[in-house]
Amino acid sequence: MHRRALLAAAASGAGLALLPRQVRAAAEAPETAALLRQGGVVMAFRHALAPGTFDPPVFRLGDCSTQRNLSEDGRAQARRIGVWFNQQALVPARVASSPWCRCLDTASLAFGQAPESWAALGSPRGYTEVTGAAHLQALRKSLAAASARPGRFEVWVTHMFVLADLAGANAASGEGLVLRMGRTGNVETLARLAIPA
Repeated sequence: MHRRALLAAAASGAGLALLPRQVRAAAEAPETAALLRQGGVVMAFRHALAPGTFDPPVFRLGDCSTQRNLSEDGRAQARRIGVWFNQQALVPARVASSPWCRCLDTASLAFGQAPESWAALGSPRGYTEVTGAAHLQALRKSLAAASARPGRFEVWVTHMFVLADLAGANAASGEGLVLRMGRTGNVETLARLAIPA
């Protein structure tokens, strides 16, 4: 069983009182913001709160009415993610998202722009819930490329199963993992950002 997400987030002390209480609660360890500023990493988020499990049998990609979607709490959580990044003056070089609506909405609400829709970040479907080998290879290749670019970072918005398969770590709704490709080809989780729904 993968570990449950641990609450760890970062913010500088300056202006911390201006953050909403839910963001302040997750903003006590400065290493997350420092890692993003240093660059050469990807902040990979699980989408914000979308109650329920799996998608309905009538699921169709591109039709949000057939999918499990963000609740109002989830939409507010996504906006608070954006508040944290704005407070830290952190701007990702790239925002990519699973093509599922709950991920696209999380990314657009947090970062105020339409994200790049990327199939490799999509949720695995079927009983095994295992990310396809081709998608996992694409994610690893892209993470390796991002890890070789100091001074910039990317944000990916995806699903619990994808994060588990890529990083070997579980994440709560709306939680981000700071990932880097290690020298031996292992995916390293360097820090976490958890902003409650």
